[in-house]
Amino acid sequence: MFTGIIEDLGTIVSVQQQGNNIECWIHSKLTPQLKIDQSVAHNGVCLTVVEINGESYRVTAVEETLKKTNLSGWKPGIRVNLERSLRVGDRLDGHFVQGHVDTTGHCLNQQQREGSWVFDFGFPQDFAELIIEKGSIAINGVSLTLFDVEKDRFRVTIIPYTFEHTGFQSLTAGDKVNLEFDVLGKYLLRQKALSLQAH
Repeated sequence: MFTGIIEDLGTIVSVQQQGNNIECWIHSKLTPQLKIDQSVAHNGVCLTVVEINGESYRVTAVEETLKKTNLSGWKPGIRVNLERSLRVGDRLDGHFVQGHVDTTGHCLNQQQREGSWVFDFGFPQDFAELIIEKGSIAINGVSLTLFDVEKDRFRVTIIPYTFEHTGFQSLTAGDKVNLEFDVLGKYLLRQKALSLQAH
């Protein structure tokens, strides 16, 4: 479980195909604090640390993960949002993020507005029931609040600190992003579906 509050921007060192999976080495200032078998969110995707070497560590992304996320586009030099898992007793500054990406969306455009940035994102209409005005969403692992919600697009505002300390600083129109919708909305939608089936 995560909160959507990014701790570091890691750098992809290498990407190697292993059958239908990929193995990635990532350089991060967090590495000395990591241990084997620990969960870390990478652009919102929960991956397990399987090897550590100096200031870099290795993770494996399986085929299902590659299909549902933007990880298939990872290349050396790309910087990714990193967050370690939530510890019991920590403050929940964002919202509950599972690290289970639901789908990908794409950046439509960005505008700078007197110190902050407004980003527009498009997403598959099949997920429209999972987002609401002023609701929470994780975009590449960053906890954000939605507004100007439509059936296939929405908007978020990025404050200067978040812009400077996450991958939003390099996000441009057309870029694919990982989307994880609020888990509470998923359970409510599931309950609604079961109720309709019962009738």
